[in-house]
Amino acid sequence: MPISAIDSISPAFHHTKQQLLQPFRWGQWARLALVGLLAGELNSGGCNTNFQVPTTRTGGSNHLLSLPSLPPMNPVLLAGLIAVLVIAGLVLMLLLMYVNSVFRFILFDSVVAKYCEIGRYWTRRQGPGFRLFLFQLVLSVVMLVCLTILIGIPAALVLAAGWWNQPSQHMVPLILGGMVLFFIFLALMVCWLLVHVFTKDFVVPQMALEDVSALQAWRRLLPMLKNEKGGYAGYVGMKVVMALGAAVVIGIVASIVILIILIPFAGLGALAVFGGKAAGLKWTLYTITLAIVIGSVLLAIIIYAVSLVSVPAVVFFPAYSIYFLAARYPQLDALLHPLPPPAPPISIQAPPENPSLPPSPEPIG
Repeated sequence: MPISAIDSISPAFHHTKQQLLQPFRWGQWARLALVGLLAGELNSGGCNTNFQVPTTRTGGSNHLLSLPSLPPMNPVLLAGLIAVLVIAGLVLMLLLMYVNSVFRFILFDSVVAKYCEIGRYWTRRQGPGFRLFLFQLVLSVVMLVCLTILIGIPAALVLAAGWWNQPSQHMVPLILGGMVLFFIFLALMVCWLLVHVFTKDFVVPQMALEDVSALQAWRRLLPMLKNEKGGYAGYVGMKVVMALGAAVVIGIVASIVILIILIPFAGLGALAVFGGKAAGLKWTLYTITLAIVIGSVLLAIIIYAVSLVSVPAVVFFPAYSIYFLAARYPQLDALLHPLPPPAPPISIQAPPENPSLPPSPEPIG
């Protein structure tokens, strides 16, 4: 009988403890941090840090502590630069989506095998990763079209009716329409999140084990959802509760780690700024580039440090979904609980056909 969402917590916790602590391997921990980051298993803790460069009004405007003034640019050159940035951003987004798709399978393999080998898993999972990438791309386009229709049509109707010219005279329909639009948007986002969660938790294992497409896996998953609505609803509810709890704990630990990292960097940054001020340095293309590079390195260090802190959650939540699905998916259950090898046959040596008997004693007398 399939286990419930609550019953799946214990084996997932035991699995996580075995993989991470029995024994503790720093290399595995570091690789799992990278896999969790690229697979999108990490959740932001809502940390918002604003870095501001102190400014002074003494001295010239090109001083190191003063904000540099931007030179005038040719509008054609500016438009071309914006176009290049947009295209580069789209290409980078597609590349990250592909990497994310392949690393979803790498994370699945790493959790099931209790061992992470990025290179070997990356080579093995190119095919299913590309199919998942196409599915995520189509899903993103559909979501973008739905949002465009949801926002564009009401906005066009409001503009055609002329309500924007005098909004105070149409306050009631605008408020009611905005409320309806908000709830439709909320329902759309909930549906999109459910599709995303079920894809990475229940579709990816089928694609990994049976080499099927995402649509084929979804066709198999839908009857399972229909036949056990309560079980999967309980799974979603438990996952939301545990994710909130994990976000609080990881957020507290990550904040401490970020503070520890920022203290020495802040001291070195202050020394560099005031040293540059004493040396008479100004904001130029080279100093701005150097500041961007240093800031990018610091941001990468912070992100990876948060990933290291989040490794227990990176392993636990996929393990939780795997054990919940294994009770309903025989192929995955056989992978998690392989049958013991058959015992070798016991060879019994048969007695010889004509055993040699001792000679009978001669008669007496």
